[in-house]
Amino acid sequence: MPSVQKDNPRVARAIRLWLWVGVVMLFLQVVIGGVTRLTGSGLSITRWEVITGTLPPLSEQAWKKAFDLYKATPQYAKINRGMSLSEFKFIYFWEYFHRLWARLMFLAFVVPFGIFLWRSLLPKYLLKHLLAVISLAALEGFFGWIMVASGLIHRPWVNAYNLLLHLCMALVIFSYLLWITLSTYEVKPDPGYRKRWISISYALLGVLFLQIALGALMSGTRAGLFFPSWPDMNGTYWPTILADVSYWNWDSFVHYDSNPFMPALIQFLHRNVGYLLFLVGLYAAALLWKQASTPPLRWASLALGGVLCGQVLLGILTLIHFRGGVPVLLGVLHQMGAVLLLGIVIFVVYVVMKSRRLVSLA
Repeated sequence: MPSVQKDNPRVARAIRLWLWVGVVMLFLQVVIGGVTRLTGSGLSITRWEVITGTLPPLSEQAWKKAFDLYKATPQYAKINRGMSLSEFKFIYFWEYFHRLWARLMFLAFVVPFGIFLWRSLLPKYLLKHLLAVISLAALEGFFGWIMVASGLIHRPWVNAYNLLLHLCMALVIFSYLLWITLSTYEVKPDPGYRKRWISISYALLGVLFLQIALGALMSGTRAGLFFPSWPDMNGTYWPTILADVSYWNWDSFVHYDSNPFMPALIQFLHRNVGYLLFLVGLYAAALLWKQASTPPLRWASLALGGVLCGQVLLGILTLIHFRGGVPVLLGVLHQMGAVLLLGIVIFVVYVVMKSRRLVSLA
């Protein structure tokens, strides 16, 4: 894809800055969403009010009304009965901040988009991709409300599969916008390109996305509470419940909170896909460091190896600190590391594809 506005560097810088603001705001939104989830704040606001919901309760009467609405939810009845108003305000803050940040992202993205569009400053290739991002963002908001609604009727938590969909959609949008942003630069292809770079970078991206999806299910099923030990799972590699064929049925997957089968399965998969990711990631980092000749890809290989090792350590620390409750800070840092790692891998894949294009044209 051509870089933006070669004949007008000021416009190009403005567009790139705007796109990077969008990428950073999306990154922070995923982090804020992690805090909201881990503090149990996601069900504190029971209404989806796109316009009027921009302002929080501004009086004691308004706070009492919001609290009364929350008291009618299964989460309050089954988990937080007896919660004080000040405790409710804490969880309300995080869900409100999460929704407010989404509104700020919308304004920060759509308003400049309208200005650039009105002044005919956006290249056609960029315009169609940005329209796709806006459409996906609107769909993500809808999925977010479906997720919240799933925890307001019968369950005291949001449905784990809805959480999975919500997070994966957010990461697709993040990856797509990052890719669009990278496309506005003239990235120098690496002359040290080898064909296996493509297969290893695609494999790394696929395994990473699978691991993040399993992480969402880990959070949604609260699987860390069941097996808070490492390297074993409460003294064994393969939990005995997974060997019981009576649990391998549709009901166990749908009603995952009725027994420890799904938490055991999800955590087993998350651990072992994590080991696979670690091996594939280190191999990719070593391969690129050895064969790449341009600084961006070499630095990316170092970042890949470093963040991957840090992410593994955070995952282990998060798991072993699950005893007695959810370690919010470690969990948030672990989710932040996952998104950062995704961004690095997207950059690697982009530069590798540019390098392949150079070789194919030679």
